[in-house]
Amino acid sequence: MSAARASALELAREVLRGSACWVVGGAVRDELLGAAPSSDLDLVIAGEVAPAARALARAAGAKAFSLSDDFGAWRVAARARGWQADLNPLRGETLAADLLLRDFTINAIAQPLEGGELIDPLGGAADLAARQLRIVAPDALADDPLRTLRLVRFACELGLEADRQTRAAARAAAPGLARISGERIYAELRRVLASEQPGAGMRLALELGLCAVVLPELELLRGVAQSRYHHLDVLEHTLAALDCAVELQRDPEAFLGPEHAEAVRRLLARPLADSLTRGDALRFGALVHDIAKPQTQALAPDGRIGFPGHDRVGAGIARAILARLRAAEPMRAHVAALTLNHLRLGFLVPHAPLGRRELYGYLDACDPVWADVTLLSVADRLATRGARSEEAIERHLELARSVIGEALAWQRHGRPPALVRGDQLAAALGVSPGPLLGELLAAIAEEAFTGELSSPQDAIAFAASRIA
Repeated sequence: MSAARASALELAREVLRGSACWVVGGAVRDELLGAAPSSDLDLVIAGEVAPAARALARAAGAKAFSLSDDFGAWRVAARARGWQADLNPLRGETLAADLLLRDFTINAIAQPLEGGELIDPLGGAADLAARQLRIVAPDALADDPLRTLRLVRFACELGLEADRQTRAAARAAAPGLARISGERIYAELRRVLASEQPGAGMRLALELGLCAVVLPELELLRGVAQSRYHHLDVLEHTLAALDCAVELQRDPEAFLGPEHAEAVRRLLARPLADSLTRGDALRFGALVHDIAKPQTQALAPDGRIGFPGHDRVGAGIARAILARLRAAEPMRAHVAALTLNHLRLGFLVPHAPLGRRELYGYLDACDPVWADVTLLSVADRLATRGARSEEAIERHLELARSVIGEALAWQRHGRPPALVRGDQLAAALGVSPGPLLGELLAAIAEEAFTGELSSPQDAIAFAASRIA
C-alpha cells in the first residue's frame, strides 16, 4: 500500500468512525492483484455524503466539491498529501444491491473502512485469480456504453481476458458509444494507448466493434491493399507500427544503438498534454500515421499501388480526430506534425550518408517534432516487411542513427541561434520586413548550419550578395 493511500485510509477511519462506510472498486481490486498501489480512494457511505466529504476535507486541509448532482458523489482532493477520495452514496438499500449496479465483478468487491473480511457477492476475487473479466449483469454495459471501452482498458492494463458473455455484451452495447461525449471516450482511449499492451487493446476494440463508433477512420483501413513492399493491409500495418513504437520506446538501444538511447528515453518520458507523455503521443502518431490511405489510394499505369499526399491529408484527419475527442491543442498539433512528416526520413535513405545541407533540410522541414518523427519513421519502417525488407530496414536504421543525435539536440535546445536578427539585417540592407527578409534569414540559417557562415558580418555580406 502506498504511503499516501495509507494516510488517506487512516484519516478517513478517524473522521468517519461510526459511519457505515466501505472501500470499493479499484483500490480493493488492485490490492488483490498486487498491482502498483493507487493514491485514489473510492468510498461508499450509507448516509449523507456531503457532510462526510466536508469533514474529511477539513481534517485533511483540502477541498471538497460535488462531482454529480444526479448521483450525489463528492470528491476530496488532498493534493498536498498526495491523494484524493471519492465519496458516493449507497445505491439501493444494501451494499449488495450497490455492488450489483457496477460494471465488472472485479470492481464489485468491498471492504469495511475499519477493516475486515472482503464483501464479494459476485466472485470478483475468484475472477481476478483466474485473470477473467466478467460483467455483473447482462445489461451492465448497455446501461453505460462507455464501460465497453473500460473493458478494453482493464484488459490491457491488468492483463485480463473477457469471457464470452462479456464480449457479446460489449458488441451489443457498442453502438451506444455514439451518445458518449468525446472527453469521456478520450479519457479511456489515452489510458489504453498508455498501457503496457496498447496494440492488444486496440485489436480488442476493433474486434468488439468499438472503433467503428469511436474511431471510424481506423476501421476504414481494414482491407486496404498496399504495394509489394508491404506484407500487410493498412490496418494490420498500422497496428504493427504501434507495436514497433512500443518496442522502440522500451528499448531504444536495440534499434538506435547505445549513444543516444538514454536521451531518447528522457525525451519520450517528458509530459506533453492531457496527462500523456511524448511516448504516449508517439503511439497515437503510429495509430494515425496512415489514416488517409483509403482516401488517397491510387493505381499507377504499371499496376503499382500508391498513396500520394496521404501524409498531408492524414495530418488534417489526425487533427480532426483529436478535436472530436476534445484533446488539448498541443496534442492535436503534435500528432498532426508527426503524421505530416512521417515519410521524410524514408525519402532520404537513397541519399545517405547525408551532408550537412541535406540534414538541415530534414530538420527544418520537421519542425517542431524533429526527434519524435524520426522515431515514428523507424517504427513505420520496422512494420514494413515486404519485398527486400531486411536491406531496407537496415539502411533506414543506419540513417536514423546518423540523424537522431542532431534531432535530439534541436529537441532540447530548439533551432541553433540566429547569427543576425531580422531587424539588424533589415537595417543593414535597407529592406523592409516581408517575404524577402524571411527568405534571407532562412538562407542564412542554412548556411550557418553547414558551416559556411560564422559571424553576423558574414551573414549580412551573404544576404547582400543574395539580393545582388
